[in-house]
Amino acid sequence: MTQMKGTLSSHLWESSDLYRNSVLQLQEAAETMKLDPNIAERLKVPKRALIVSVPIRLDDGSIRCFEGYRVQHNMTLGPGKGGVRFHPEVNLSEVAGLAMLMTFKCSLVGLPLGGAKGGIRVDPTQLSRHEAQALTRRYTSEINMIIGPDKDIPAPDIGTDAQHMAWMMDTYSQEKGFAISGVVTGKPIEIGGSLGRAESTGRGVVYTIQHAARHLKEVGKSGPKMDSTTTVSVHGFGKVGAVAAREIYDLNTKVVAISDVQGGIYSKNGLNIPDVENYFAKNRTIKGYPEADAITNEELLRIKVDILIPAAIDGVITSQNVSQIDAKIIAEGANGPITSRAMMELEERGTFIIPDILCNAGGVIVSYFEWVQGLQNFFWSESEVNGKLAEVMASAFQKVIDTQTRFKCGMKTAALIAGVDRLNRAMLLRGLFP
Repeated sequence: MTQMKGTLSSHLWESSDLYRNSVLQLQEAAETMKLDPNIAERLKVPKRALIVSVPIRLDDGSIRCFEGYRVQHNMTLGPGKGGVRFHPEVNLSEVAGLAMLMTFKCSLVGLPLGGAKGGIRVDPTQLSRHEAQALTRRYTSEINMIIGPDKDIPAPDIGTDAQHMAWMMDTYSQEKGFAISGVVTGKPIEIGGSLGRAESTGRGVVYTIQHAARHLKEVGKSGPKMDSTTTVSVHGFGKVGAVAAREIYDLNTKVVAISDVQGGIYSKNGLNIPDVENYFAKNRTIKGYPEADAITNEELLRIKVDILIPAAIDGVITSQNVSQIDAKIIAEGANGPITSRAMMELEERGTFIIPDILCNAGGVIVSYFEWVQGLQNFFWSESEVNGKLAEVMASAFQKVIDTQTRFKCGMKTAALIAGVDRLNRAMLLRGLFP
């Protein structure tokens, strides 16, 4: 029988470092766990990708077309799940890489969901409220044939928030003829959102840091005590980093440096995070905060701390700057903030990495809770949500530790193996159609 080569064009996906790094990490996990090569082949590329033109009328009366994407990587375990990102550098390859990470993340934490992601190539800071609403609604209309509460459920990401989800939910519902709150998560409470959703990703980051500190102590390694002697830097003061910084501050742990897109601030004695929050609320940036020294984002990464939380964008720790990173624990609050080569060097050095698909899984976990509450029309208290989140995060963290012990590999590879193992069994049971 003649051997046939695959005809799927890989170059469509491989333009971004995020996608290439995700594939490299998948390959390492596949080799370590001796994954069925047919399963590995299927997991390297998305199931479905949609590119749409999103034309809107700007406030000056002109028409401009933006490029939008929705990628569904794997839906073996259930409907797709993943955020919608508004960012000037968004492209198909990046969205595909993020969708792949969502597949592994949902599988790792035991959710009945698959991985998806979406985005529009736009600078949201340059849009008026009217333009942002028009862009969101038109994008929703263009992708409505592949989303839905039983198909694919978007959520907020970089550049989007609860208001964008409200517009998406309303647009989808108007086109279907009745209210369908379950089409998105991360919505305002008034239209079916969940208590605790806005803080869930940052809160989950802190849960995993606490588990890591306890684990290092249990195995006899030097780790942070999570008290006033512990120092923390947070790269990115957005929806994830700001919440993580506040949660850590409330634990009486010292946050010495934080940053946003315009730069960072540093205080060796620790920052007053509530005061920084108030300054940010008034100025929409931490730049110029008077009670700390100004630093760059690059300088923040080089500060010697017990815990570093890269919570902004992907690819900030690379082979070029990894030699200057000095932290006992790195918690990947963002997706893919450490490149594959940098990850290898950090692990060889003994740095404890909390991988992104574990560390920042709090958001998708509580999104799942929101989806379930919406389907049941029965809503939980914030303490119930946080309690259930803590349980799921603790179980997932232990699963990764057990996998690391079994395979004697790094935490990143262990997390992927734990997620891929569940997918592998499900995909083998379902088989290949036709």
